This record gives sequence, C-alpha cells and structure tokens, in this order.
Amino acid sequence: MKSDTQLQQDVLAELQWEPAVNAAHIGVQVSDGIVTLAGHVESYGEKWHAEEATQRVSGVKGLAVDMVVNLPGSAQRTDTDIARSAQHIFEWMTYIPEDGIKVMVENGWITLTGDVEQDYQKRAIESCVSNLIGVTGVSNQIMIQPKVSGQMVKLDIENALKRRAIDDAQKITVTIKDEDVILSGKVHSWSERSLARHSAWGAPGVKNVIDNMSLN
Repeated sequence: MKSDTQLQQDVLAELQWEPAVNAAHIGVQVSDGIVTLAGHVESYGEKWHAEEATQRVSGVKGLAVDMVVNLPGSAQRTDTDIARSAQHIFEWMTYIPEDGIKVMVENGWITLTGDVEQDYQKRAIESCVSNLIGVTGVSNQIMIQPKVSGQMVKLDIENALKRRAIDDAQKITVTIKDEDVILSGKVHSWSERSLARHSAWGAPGVKNVIDNMSLN
C-alpha cells in the first residue's frame, strides 16, 4: 500500500511524463488515496489527458478535479466554428451512424447527443471533439443501444477479462440485469478495477455498467 506522499510523487511523475500535459500548471494533493488535481490548463483536451494520466497510476482510489480551462487568446473561437468543426469530424468517422450524432455548443462547452451501438464509439467521439481548439468542456449524453442478448454480453466480458490476464479474474462476478452489466467481487488495485470496467464497456450491446467491486 502506497503512502499519500508516494502516491503524490507518482502522480506528479506521470503528469510530467504525459506529453499532452503541462505539469507545471497542475497541483496534486492526496488524502487517503484520493487524488485532487488543481490549477489551470489551456485546453479541455489537456484537462482530459491529465485526468487519464492520474487514473493510470497504481494506488489511486479516487479522483477529484478542480482544474480550470483558461483558453489563450489564439484559441478563442465562436460556438458556430466549434460546432462546424465537430460536424466535419463526424463525417470522417465511418464507424458512427450517418447523422446519428448531434452537437450543441454554448460558450465553448459541447453537448453530444444521439445513439451508437458500442461504448468505444461513444468514447471515440468524445475524445475527438475534446481536442478541438476553443472547447472548454464536453457533456457526453450519447446513448448506447444494445444489439445482442445478455448471455452474449456476459460471455464477451468474461472472455475479455481472461485475455487481459487480470489477477484473480474469477473473483469478479458478471451479472446481466435488463440492459445493465453489474460487476461485483474484489480487485487488488484501482487500475485493475478500471481495467475490469473497460472490459465490460467494450462488450457489444452494453448500455450501462454498475461497479459494485471493492478494493481488497
């Protein structure tokens, strides 16, 4: 078990290693394994990468984000320009439904709506628009419409966990209830827990993942 001081050092090191992040502008505090990121960044994409980098660090139990996006003058754009750029990106993304995603922009904040079949599509769309110049935040309200049976989803998740060699994967229980996937059992680290959730979301047809796992 890492001390809060060691965890703080590891998070700082990971932020410094991440090329998309200017770690000099981000402060890191840790209390009982809960990491708080504070400071300011120059784009929403940088904020997103800082959050992702922090969650990669072993021992992180939770993350609180208190960072502010301060766009430099050269990054100021109108909401119309941002929306137009987002639509152009969607036209090049062949794996999403044509005209299936709608975008609304207000003061640089993008709201995404529409339907996709799998979680990776939802995450890819958010990732692409997050890096547009002028974006200050993203609300991803895209819905996942299931296309397969619960038993097939359950089998896909269990196989994914085995392929990724998660420690004691047999201790993670997968339950299907209506359109929800429920993960329960014990895992040994925050990263292992995140990997289990990622495996669940990666299965075709998954609409919602309920994480009832506990850290052991």
